[in-house]
Amino acid sequence: MPEARRRNQAAAASNPFSLISKSGAAREEPMNGIGNGAAQNGLTSNENDYPYENIFVFWPNLIGYTRIVLAVLSLYYMPLHPRTCSGLYSISCLLDALDGYAARYFAQSTRFGAVLDMVTDRCTTACLLVFLSSAFPRWSLVFQCLISLDLASHYMHMYATLVMGAGESHKQVDKGRSWILNLYYTNKIVLFLFCALNETFFIALYLLSFSSPLLSPSLLQTSDTPSTLQPGNPSHVSARSLFANPYSAGALELARANKMDSFWPWVIAGVSCPVMFGKQILNVVQLVKASRWLALGDRAARRAAGLPRPSKLRK
Repeated sequence: MPEARRRNQAAAASNPFSLISKSGAAREEPMNGIGNGAAQNGLTSNENDYPYENIFVFWPNLIGYTRIVLAVLSLYYMPLHPRTCSGLYSISCLLDALDGYAARYFAQSTRFGAVLDMVTDRCTTACLLVFLSSAFPRWSLVFQCLISLDLASHYMHMYATLVMGAGESHKQVDKGRSWILNLYYTNKIVLFLFCALNETFFIALYLLSFSSPLLSPSLLQTSDTPSTLQPGNPSHVSARSLFANPYSAGALELARANKMDSFWPWVIAGVSCPVMFGKQILNVVQLVKASRWLALGDRAARRAAGLPRPSKLRK
């Protein structure tokens, strides 16, 4: 019995998930010096020396809320207004760099702000890729895989950092774990270029859905023969006469067809495509490294708990 008790105590001390009770409820443990009982009472008297801070109105978080508003507006204009949507979406993405600068300048770096920033990035990119899936149905599987990879890699990385990294920032990646992720997260220029050009590539594809007949062929094939003025043979058939629902996929594709020139979207897509591809490789590396880090913690916890049992004890 004493041997089993010592084994359980060692497992609780080394298990990274020891803050979770067997019933699944989180135990109340001190965090950042804020605990229960006398320790908390002693700290409460010192808290009076500091003014109350509303984390939700910090400057970086206000910029984050602005990004969300701009992203929602861009989604509203996305189906039929490519220039307005691209402008709003681009401003929202560029503000991603400004909120980090504001956090350092005003000394207002918070975990809430970091999570808000990452969730906003993931949601806006996912929404754009969902639109691209409907604009280019033949490539919908590719866009769905990109959404899944982006969400899975960042969630796994964030969770592994919180559980295994003693609450450190998800951008603090040690070179021993991955030198490429360390370069990506610690070098601000590299981080900005990869994120910006990755979004730029998807914006270029979005613009191509309004212009390029190579990717989005027109539903109506123009004829070289001149049209007559006979009833029932109009020069330009309206979308309303073809589709009962003006907001159907076919009607929206017809409304987008040949709305913009395709030259510059093709140039932008060609320049940013290699960086976008590199960003997806980083997502795969991030997913694999985070999975291995979590598995390392699981093995350490099982060994501390005396698992797996030696073969002699099994018999």
